[in-house]
Amino acid sequence: MYSGPGALVAVGYMDPGNWSTSITGGQNFQYMLMSIILISSLIAMLLQYMAAKLGIVSQMDLAQAIRARTSKSLGIVLWILTELAIMATDIAEVIGAAIALYLLFHIPLVVSVFITVFDVLLLLLLTKIGFRKIEAIVVCLIMVILVVFVYQVALSNPDWGGILTGLIPSAKTVSSAPQINGMTPIQGSLGIIGATVMPHNLYLHSAVSQTREIDHNDEEDVARTVRFSTWDSNIQLSFAFVVNSLLLIMGVAVFKSGAVKDPSFFGLFQALNDTSTLSNGVLIGVAKTGILSTLFAVALLASGQNSTITGTLTGQVIMEGFVHMKMPLWARRLITRLISVVPVLICVLMTSGKSAIAEHEALNTLMNNSQVFLAFALPFSMLPLLLMTDSAVEMGDRFKNGLVVKILGWISVLALTFLNLKGLPDAIAGFFGDNPSNSQINTANIIAYILIVAVLALLAWTIYDLQRGNKRFALQQQAAKEKEAASNDERN
Repeated sequence: MYSGPGALVAVGYMDPGNWSTSITGGQNFQYMLMSIILISSLIAMLLQYMAAKLGIVSQMDLAQAIRARTSKSLGIVLWILTELAIMATDIAEVIGAAIALYLLFHIPLVVSVFITVFDVLLLLLLTKIGFRKIEAIVVCLIMVILVVFVYQVALSNPDWGGILTGLIPSAKTVSSAPQINGMTPIQGSLGIIGATVMPHNLYLHSAVSQTREIDHNDEEDVARTVRFSTWDSNIQLSFAFVVNSLLLIMGVAVFKSGAVKDPSFFGLFQALNDTSTLSNGVLIGVAKTGILSTLFAVALLASGQNSTITGTLTGQVIMEGFVHMKMPLWARRLITRLISVVPVLICVLMTSGKSAIAEHEALNTLMNNSQVFLAFALPFSMLPLLLMTDSAVEMGDRFKNGLVVKILGWISVLALTFLNLKGLPDAIAGFFGDNPSNSQINTANIIAYILIVAVLALLAWTIYDLQRGNKRFALQQQAAKEKEAASNDERN
C-alpha cells in the first residue's frame, strides 16, 4: 500500500547526470570518493523524509506550502528558478536518451534528439493507465539498471576491502590536491554531490506521498503513513546508493586505472568494447561479444526514460503549486522537452563538421554545465522545507522535527549550500572550456561572486517571507480555535 512513491524519488538519484561523475571519480581517485556517495545518500534520505512528512501532515506539496507562506512576486521568482533547474536536469536526460538510441540502433544524433521529444506519447499513455502502474514501470526500469551494473561489477572482481575503506569519511575527499586528469578530489566530491541531491525530488516526494489514502482526523493513521513512507523512501534510496556505488566501482575495477580518456557516454561505451582498457581476462572475454557495451546503453536508455517520467510529474507539481497554472501533462512535457532539446541540437549541429571526439566532448560539457542551475535552486527548496518541518505551527507538536533531525537537517542544508556556492567559480569557468586563460578565470570568479551575492540576497528574502507567513498562519490558527471555542460555548 505504501510502497511506490519512494521509487519515483529514487530515480532522480541515479539519472544520467550521475554517471560520468561517479565513473570519472573512480578512475581518478580509486575508492576514495565512496564516502561522498554514502554521505550524499544519507543526506538525501533525511531531506526526502522531511519532504514526505510535509506532504502527508500539511496536505500540501512543497511548492504549495512555499507559495502559501510567501508573496506572489517571490513565488514567481522561485517558480522560474525551479523550472530552470528541471530543464537543466532535462538536458542530461535528452543527451543520455539520444546517445543511447545512437549507440544501440545507430540512429544519427540529430534524429535521436528529435526522437526524445516523442516520449511525450509515452507520458500520454502512462496517464491513462493509472499512478500505481507508473510506479511499477519505474521500479522495473530501476531493476534493469541495477542488474546491468551488478553483472558488470561482479565480472570485474573488485577490491572489497578497498571499497569498505573508501566508505570511511576522510579529509582527503575535500582537498585541492592531487590534481589527476584535470580533477581534484574536492571537484570530484562536488560533482557527485551536485549530481545526487537535486531540488526537484523534494517537490515530487511531498506531492506523491499524498497519493495514498489517509484519515487526517486520526493522528495515529497519519503517524503510520509517515513511518511507512519513510521506510519506502529509505529502501528505494538505498538502491540508488548501490547503483551510484556500482558506477564508481566500475570506474575503478572494470577499467584499467586511467584507461578511460573520454568520460562521456560515447567514451564509456567504446571503453567497454575495447579489450585494452578492461581490467581482467573475464571482462575481456565478455567484451568481445559486445554484451558489456550493449547492456551499458540499455541501462542508459532506461535511466533516461525513468527520469523523463519523474521530471514531468515534478514540473506539473511546481507549476500548479507556485503559480496555480494547470496544463495537461502531455502539453507541459512537450513544451519543456522542446525547450531542453534546443541547446542539445545547437551543440550537435555546431560540432557536426568536426571530429567525433569534439562532438562527444561538447555534449559532455553541455551536460555538466547544465547542472550549474541546480546549485542555484537547491537552497531554495531545502531551506523552506527545513523551516516548515521545524515549525510546530506548520506540523503540530507531534510531527515537527525532533532535536536530532533538526540539528542534522541544519548541518546538511548549510553544508550543501556552502559546497554548491563554493563550487560555482569552477563551474562557471567550465563554460570557457577545459583550459581557460587567467582572464577567463577572473571573469568566471567575478560572475560567480555576483551570483553568490544574488543567491544569498534571495535566500534572505525567502526566509523573511516565510517567517512572516508563519506568523500569519499562527494567527489564523488561533482565530480559528477561538471561533470554534465560541461556537461550542453557544451550543452548550
